[in-house]
Amino acid sequence: MIQLEIDRVSLHFGGVSALTNVSTQVRKGDIFAIIGPNGAGKTSLLNCISGLYRPTTGKISFEGTEVTHMATHQRANLGIARSFQNIELFSHMTVLDNLMLGRHIKMKSGIIAGGLYWGKTQREEVVHRRVVEEIIDFLEIENIRRKKVGMLAYGLQKRVELGRALALEPSLLLLDEPMAGMNSEEKEDMARFILDISEEKGTTIILIEHDMGVVMDISDRVVVLDFGQKIGDGAPDEVQRNPKVIEAYLGQEAV
Repeated sequence: MIQLEIDRVSLHFGGVSALTNVSTQVRKGDIFAIIGPNGAGKTSLLNCISGLYRPTTGKISFEGTEVTHMATHQRANLGIARSFQNIELFSHMTVLDNLMLGRHIKMKSGIIAGGLYWGKTQREEVVHRRVVEEIIDFLEIENIRRKKVGMLAYGLQKRVELGRALALEPSLLLLDEPMAGMNSEEKEDMARFILDISEEKGTTIILIEHDMGVVMDISDRVVVLDFGQKIGDGAPDEVQRNPKVIEAYLGQEAV
């Protein structure tokens, strides 16, 4: 089943073309990687999917609904969540509070009811807290749940940001370089969590990643961008053998 369809998407900033006629499809439940050199348009494409950017031309459809001109919160309501290349957490707040913020779009109580914290509002928070505690267990961050995010090591902050995206309970999860700046052990942990999210939760995942070993190991499908244009699209082994990809990105022939 096709969950996300990108149809001839172009994105221009004045005279600069970030994307040119990019088309691809993402199947439900797949781990779908976007790769390419720096400046290839990877994050621009992710921003078009999440709603931070609106394509100059083209169309994006999610589960049969066109979302090209939808606001970010509308896409979140449909089940699209994301993390960012640069950590976008509230450093002065605890891990638990940051994850609870990921539930805000599902919270129905208003400011006054929330301030009183009684009856229906209290019961609602209990439900949201239960979801967050399950994510904390899933990501193995029980021992830091009460710590302020700004005091944590970089790798743990990236894990918390993943948890905040999961708090939305998305059916499509967008990850922008989730392993950037990590050491080998942290990358292994993050790759394991991504695989577990895919297998246990059935979540479709689109990720941007520069570590080709990770991409080829965990991805079901890979699309390759170069100067805003798609030059490869297929299974990891197909992409590795693509001469255009070898020339533009991988730099050497696959063995």
